[in-house]
Amino acid sequence: MEKRSLTLDGHRTSLALEPAFWSGIEAVAAARGVSLPALVSAIDRERGAGGLASAVRVTVLDHFRGLSER
Repeated sequence: MEKRSLTLDGHRTSLALEPAFWSGIEAVAAARGVSLPALVSAIDRERGAGGLASAVRVTVLDHFRGLSER
């Protein structure tokens, strides 16, 4: 696990993800043309009752699953 600190909507938070998921979420942000904090902030606002790390992992999975289905 790799823990990073991010500023999301004006507040600092820490997020722990496996290195592969950090690489994945950075690729998703680049593909969408947004910064990593902007993408994680959007995920944070849209997630349900689950945790932020889980929501980030699902976003990465959905992104790459969508690419493989093309």
